[in-house]
Order: sequence, then structure tokens, then C-alpha cells
Amino acid sequence: MLEIITDPADIDFKYNQRDLIPAVVQDYNTKEVLMVAYVNDESLKLSLEKGETVFYSRSRQEIWHKGATSGNIQKLKEVYYDCDQDTILFLVEAAGPACHTGENSCFYRKIAVQKDQARTIEQSNIVDFLYQLILSRKEAMPEDSYTSYLFEEGIDKILKKVGEEAAEVIIASKNEAAEELVLESADLLYHMLVLLAEKNIKPEEIRKELIKRHK
Repeated sequence: MLEIITDPADIDFKYNQRDLIPAVVQDYNTKEVLMVAYVNDESLKLSLEKGETVFYSRSRQEIWHKGATSGNIQKLKEVYYDCDQDTILFLVEAAGPACHTGENSCFYRKIAVQKDQARTIEQSNIVDFLYQLILSRKEAMPEDSYTSYLFEEGIDKILKKVGEEAAEVIIASKNEAAEELVLESADLLYHMLVLLAEKNIKPEEIRKELIKRHK
């Protein structure tokens, strides 16, 4: 249950001509920006009362409780407003993807990155990068692609490879060479990502489960 620190009625929000202000939604644990929507006075009050994000849909011109139909609710952990009093920040724990496309965040398409940071960013997010690459192979199914071959063969082939690679990791662990264990672990991780892609499970779901267990 949320503890109200400041009554919204005591805040002089700078609503626009349609009596709306933008609301930025950010993951409470990962700090990833999930989406941007709009709230009015009523939807903000409902958000605080329900403990879940409630917005105002500009296209439908009605109150919109996020996840009411999809089940992808966003449980409020903390709520802030900015120095100009014209933007709300919701920190949430999300029960599912924020984006209607099925992506975890609406901000999944990149426009630019500094050249000297491109490699570092790619390396720091290599699991997500590889997963997206696997998904692109699944969709396009290019010829002469091992990933395409796995998807063509289906779940039994993918499971067989996961089992084989797991066994290789065990064997490598019995040996002295750390390099061999690293290589086999990388093979296992790749095939696990193929399996997740086959079952339409995102790595983010694994991360959230690990965070939940850590807590």
C-alpha cells in the first residue's frame, strides 16, 4: 500500500490545455524507462488509490487502467513530480511488457550512439543483443544460418542441443583448462537463448525472477 507523502491537491500541477501532464514510467529495480503516457487529475488520484498506474488515453479520451485487459499491470512503488510541476514519474514493478508490441519497454529502437561507446554498450548488453539477433533469424530465416536451421528443425532439436551443450559444460568442468569451460558455457548460453526465443520468453523475465529471488 502506498504512503501518500504529499497530497496531489496541494501541488500546483502545470496541466496542458487538455488538463493533462506526461507521466514517465520507470522500472523500480532496473531503472529502465518503460513508457510515457498522460495523466489527468482523476487518473492520478486513481493511480494512488489503486497502487497501480492509471492513465488518460488521448486517442480514446477515457481513463485507462494499464493492464486491466492484458494483465500487464504496473504496481506503483514510488511516485515523484518534477521541479516544474509538469511531469510525473512512476517507479513500478511491471507484471508484463509495457509496450503494445510485446517489447518490455516502448523505447526499444535506437537512433544513435556515440562511436566510442558503441562497442562498450554492445558488450555490456551482449545477452540482449544476441537474443534480438536470434529473434531476427527466427523471423527472416536466412539460408546458411545455423540459428535458422535450429528453428526449422523445431523444439526437439533445440532441446537436444541444449542437453548436449550442458553435458559439454560438465565435461569441461572436470578438466583443468578454464578456457574450455568458458567456450562451452558460451555455447550453452547461446542454445538457451534459442530455446527462450522458441518459447517466446525474454531474458528480462529471467532477470526479474533472479531479482525476486535475491529479495
